[in-house]
Amino acid sequence: MSILEHGPSSAVTLAERLDLSATGIRRHLEHLVADGFMQAKQERVVGERRRGRPAQKYELTSLGRERFANNYDALATEVLSFLRATGGEDAVLTFARSRWEGRRGHYLSLVEDLPDAEKPAALALALSGDGYPSSVIDGPGGEQICQHHCPVANVAQEFPQLCEAETEFLSDLLGSHVQRLATIAHGDGVCTTHVPHIPTVSNPQSSTPTPERLTS
Repeated sequence: MSILEHGPSSAVTLAERLDLSATGIRRHLEHLVADGFMQAKQERVVGERRRGRPAQKYELTSLGRERFANNYDALATEVLSFLRATGGEDAVLTFARSRWEGRRGHYLSLVEDLPDAEKPAALALALSGDGYPSSVIDGPGGEQICQHHCPVANVAQEFPQLCEAETEFLSDLLGSHVQRLATIAHGDGVCTTHVPHIPTVSNPQSSTPTPERLTS
């Protein structure tokens, strides 16, 4: 559950978070990896590389995520397949948009009166309450909303319109262009949405020539 909420984590980080020994955590992780519920990846090193091997980070596999799902994926895929066969790809996108449209009022009430800088964190909190455990981190040129679990990830593998509609919805709520950097549906550890910083507009009057300047 800790990795589900916080995303890929090293054994040391998990030990600190759960107040357990790193040795015990590693032993438990080895069993989960052997059972196919977890997988280990080398941590990406940014900047100067330290001595020794990079730490491994553990993340849930598709099988591991299914333990937190309601196992309605087969039915959802069947329904969307029928919709695509009868109405085309646009019908699937229309349906995907309607899922989020029904929640617009709730989400909008949580973010519309906030300063732009506070909206990503408030939105991440609201998504967490809806079954999309999320956090916000600083990134180059903006912030990144990281969703550590997606209830429809398996279905979205075949129907990317679900991700497309969600991205549009987030952009609309934040009042800013956003960019999807990664999705669980495509095999990434988290769904990552980049929210660029909105540049501060200077007062146009400050650069407007005065009559005295024009005539001097």
